[in-house]
Amino acid sequence: MLRVAITGAATGLGSVIAKHFLKDGCRVMICDVDQPALDDFQACYPEVLISRTDVSNESEVRRFFEKIGNEMEGLDVLVNNAGIAGPTAPIELIDAAEWRKTISVDLDGVFYCLKYAIPLLKQAPAGSIVNIASTAGLMGFANRSPYTACKWALIGLTKTLAMELGPYKVRCNAVCPGSIAGERIERIIKQDADRRGVNVETVREVYLSQSSMHKFVTADEVARIVTFLCTATSISGQSISVDGHTESASLRC
Repeated sequence: MLRVAITGAATGLGSVIAKHFLKDGCRVMICDVDQPALDDFQACYPEVLISRTDVSNESEVRRFFEKIGNEMEGLDVLVNNAGIAGPTAPIELIDAAEWRKTISVDLDGVFYCLKYAIPLLKQAPAGSIVNIASTAGLMGFANRSPYTACKWALIGLTKTLAMELGPYKVRCNAVCPGSIAGERIERIIKQDADRRGVNVETVREVYLSQSSMHKFVTADEVARIVTFLCTATSISGQSISVDGHTESASLRC
């Protein structure tokens, strides 16, 4: 039975990933900043372990992994999913506080989780790390510079950790989703439409036109890739896109 930790998993993509691992019979602990959402998830899935944790706070992350060590007696899989969208604007219009907040959650948070998870993963028979990156980390994303900077960094971290951890039979891969259908992308589209002074449907069409398949991916599609990577013992250091083939990250409309 795999012991799995997933960050930012009370709602959205993280919760779907958690459900897939639970369905496969894994022991799962999730964390999130949203305590009511954590409680709701546990009410539906009583077997899941929960922890209210802000990944941008090192001491809270340390306590999270101490709890994992105590309650799950080890760790086989870490999914670094927690993240925020950050601001949507040209870089010269982004407030420094917005930049710092995005970096603190989307990049510093991953660093803290890796720092405290890796000693546990090294003790596992075959550990696995999956970093949830983005197609923005492969080709850039106009007007999303803080988010994009973090996702490019995750790709570099993934490659580096595959090298560092290979001798310990710990694999590290990144999954790079395109826009995922759901509340989050709709919120981003609305913010972008408001900023540009155009209607929401115009912006949604621009997002859809970025991929060859002219569609948003589903959280289930991404989750299936994540669970596959955690049992694929010869795959490491890879960045795998789930995006319907992104052709362009231009948001001009």
